[in-house]
Amino acid sequence: MYSRSSPIRSPQATSKHVATRRKCHRFPGAYEYSLGGKWLELLTQIAPGVTRIAVIRDASLTSGTGQFAAIQSAASAFRVELRAVGVEDAGEIDRGVTAFAHSPNGGLIVPGSALATRHRDLIITLAARHKLPALYFDRAFVAAGGLMSYGPVQIDLYRQAASYVDRILKGEKPADLPVPHPTKYELVINLQTARALGLTVPPTLLARTDEVIE
Repeated sequence: MYSRSSPIRSPQATSKHVATRRKCHRFPGAYEYSLGGKWLELLTQIAPGVTRIAVIRDASLTSGTGQFAAIQSAASAFRVELRAVGVEDAGEIDRGVTAFAHSPNGGLIVPGSALATRHRDLIITLAARHKLPALYFDRAFVAAGGLMSYGPVQIDLYRQAASYVDRILKGEKPADLPVPHPTKYELVINLQTARALGLTVPPTLLARTDEVIE
């Protein structure tokens, strides 16, 4: 069970911490759905005043509704209220985030989707404009000015895909191959964005961060 006081762990296994600025958590298991509680845990640790969270998800995808349901199932442990915000187009995102930001103590979680990636700059801009701490699924959002991310190491996914294709080209049947899953996850925090939001990153969280962007 997740709680606000839980130490940071991978969604399905705990790895030994190595005190470096750049490291990768290695563990087996599914990606998106198992991360719902982890995203809540991290966001409420870096912004403990958050009691309302908007989840920007693609409702047209099964994964989009599944991601929201997974986050919702863990929300009560963190005593936060959730609201879904659509990501179909820029107008829908702008209206949804702006309306959500009218009330205080809000934050954002952005699960993975092609539409979220397409509207990355807009989402980051809205989070900054409305002073909303936000957690993203991919490091690229943090490099572009977002607060924090927790998700699979992208280069590891590419290597898995290349290995998968190589096995098929060598004659193995795709139906006989195991479904590939990410094996390396990383936590990335943008300290400049944290300061702009008036947040102080807890030392315990900072010590577990894989990459700090100054």
